[in-house]
Amino acid sequence: MADLLAARLRKEGYQVEVSNDGADGLEMIRLSPPSLVLLDIMLPTMSGTEIAAKLRDDPRTAGVPIIMLTARSEESDIVVGLKFGADDYVTKPFSMSVLVARIDALLRRSTATAPAAKGMLKAGPLLIDRQRYTVQADGQPVALTLTEFRILAALAVANGRVLSRNQLMDQAIGLDAVVTDRTIDVHITTLRRKLGRARQCIQTVRGVGYKFSAGEAGDVP
Repeated sequence: MADLLAARLRKEGYQVEVSNDGADGLEMIRLSPPSLVLLDIMLPTMSGTEIAAKLRDDPRTAGVPIIMLTARSEESDIVVGLKFGADDYVTKPFSMSVLVARIDALLRRSTATAPAAKGMLKAGPLLIDRQRYTVQADGQPVALTLTEFRILAALAVANGRVLSRNQLMDQAIGLDAVVTDRTIDVHITTLRRKLGRARQCIQTVRGVGYKFSAGEAGDVP
C-alpha cells in the first residue's frame, strides 16, 4: 500500500519518502520535516497516534500537516486520530484520486495566506501571527495544528460573532473536505486544552456554534 501511494504521489509531482516502521518514520520526519505527513494508524514498533502525538509535542514538527489513514470509519476511531493531532483523515478503502485531492487541499491551506489574514492579531491573552502561523498565550508559545490554528484565527477575527460549525468547517477545513459536526467539536476540545487559561475565551453557544470572547468567560463544557 505504501509503495502504491508513493508511486501515485510521485506521478502527481510530489517528492515522497516512505517508512514502513513507526519509530524509523518518526526519526525520518524529525531529521527533515516534510510539507505533509501521511500516517497510517497501524504500524510496527509505534502506532500512528503515538507518532502524531510526538510530532505535535515537538516544536520542529508541531505545524506539519497530518492526514491519518484509518482502517475503519467508526466515529470513535476518527475522533481518536483528531485528538492526537491529525488535521484530516481518510478511511480505508479509499479512492486514490480522493486521497490526492485531500492532500492537495491540505497543502493549499497550509501555504495560502489570504490578504485579510495577514499580520498580528491581539485577542485577549492571545497573540496570533497569521503570517507565521504561531500563537502565544500569556506570552508562552502554543503548538497548534494547522486546522486548530485556522479555527482559532477565524473565531478571533469574528470578534464576538457566533460562528456555526458549518462556517468553521468552511474557513478552517475547506469547502471540499468531508467532515462532521463532531470533527469541529473535537478540534475545539483539543484547542481549549492547549490554550490553558485562555481556553475560556472560546465559548460554546448551544445549538448554534462557537464564539471568541476576551472578556468575562461563560461556561466552557
